[in-house]
Amino acid sequence: MNWTKVDFQMFVGVDGIGLFKYRCSQSVQPAPIGCTDWPILPGLPPGSLVSSCLVSCWSAMFVWVPGEHFGDEFGKISKIRKVPALRDGDFCLAESVAIMLYLAEKFQTPDRWFPADLRLRSRVNEYLSWQHSAIRMHGSKMLWMRLMIPKIMGIDVPKEKMDGALEDLNASLTLIEENFLQDRPFIVGDQMSLADLVAIVEIMQPLGAGLDVFEGRPKLSAWRDRVQASIGKDLFDEAHRGILGAQDSMKQLDPSKLELFKPKILRLFF
Repeated sequence: MNWTKVDFQMFVGVDGIGLFKYRCSQSVQPAPIGCTDWPILPGLPPGSLVSSCLVSCWSAMFVWVPGEHFGDEFGKISKIRKVPALRDGDFCLAESVAIMLYLAEKFQTPDRWFPADLRLRSRVNEYLSWQHSAIRMHGSKMLWMRLMIPKIMGIDVPKEKMDGALEDLNASLTLIEENFLQDRPFIVGDQMSLADLVAIVEIMQPLGAGLDVFEGRPKLSAWRDRVQASIGKDLFDEAHRGILGAQDSMKQLDPSKLELFKPKILRLFF
């Protein structure tokens, strides 16, 4: 059996706010489906589900430090000072999709995740190229506007802003159903791929703010059920435990810790 030594660091968090640092170090079988110990922050695109499906590894969590990614140490890892970022030996890489594809290639993941077939791989890339400026932005924006901004910062979001954000979110969800899924079980075809993994974690974001995006969308709901069945209910539930418990987590968060970043956050949404 061919086992690969995993020894890399992942830096994740909420851009402009803070940083979690993980170190993965274990001998693992290439590309199994395995659960990691990576939590999900409200507002953080849940990379744990994607990483768990690409590489099964032990991970140690360090303390989340607000503003740490503005420090000199992180600047050596990510010149653009954004999360996520990866350090693998002397190789550093930023941007979530680039990191995901790097892990998929390095650990020789099963073909279904990032198919060797040119047309199928291009379909995966098509979705990954689209999502960051659409469903990712619209899903996380709804979480911030419905939950984090009013609950943490005590600022009421104007109705017209909320209505516009909901309209954008619904438009992206409809595009996923009609353009990317169509009548297929998964985005690329009969098997789940990285496109589905990235899609599910972004689509789940608004649920953290109490907005059920699957209500009234039977096609999207059926696809979610297939994704859950494909990766396993336990891993699916664990990966989304944090986002689904976001409203309770907000009650324990000290708003003063985000005061420094308040102007930047508000510029993003107003």
